[in-house]
Amino acid sequence: MLTGFSHLAKTSGSPGKTRTINHFLINNNWYLVDLPGYGYAKVPIGMREKWIREVENYIVKRGNLACLFVLLDSRHKPQKSDLAFMEFLGNNQVPFARVFTKSDKLTTGALIKSIHLYDSEMMKIWDPLPPAFIASTVNKAGREKILALIEETLNNLSNQV
Repeated sequence: MLTGFSHLAKTSGSPGKTRTINHFLINNNWYLVDLPGYGYAKVPIGMREKWIREVENYIVKRGNLACLFVLLDSRHKPQKSDLAFMEFLGNNQVPFARVFTKSDKLTTGALIKSIHLYDSEMMKIWDPLPPAFIASTVNKAGREKILALIEETLNNLSNQV
């Protein structure tokens, strides 16, 4: 959705299809990295735990990681695995933003309620909350705002060099 190339990465209707860390070079300038998700993946617990270790290891050792986008399915209430992952990011001072996906599948009221549930749960330990975006691959919601954050982040990095 971000690149405008629908066949850049394989997608699936069921969670857990991304099983490796995939790097996509964008404009010969920066990498968009797709990490395995593990919240809803229907995989054996051992495989899920392996993914968690690999992803966390990648994140803490990746010195040039500029921003991580945590994809949260807006149709579901806050998941313990997602909240724990975001707490891990905070504890390791990894900059991240929340992306509430599948916004096209909810009414506006239900979407707002879902985001408020996450916000109220996260406010127990976060102040301020990490940035949040509402996104949909169907209607491209959030695309421009997410790209603007990426551009701002890249500009800030180039100004630091």
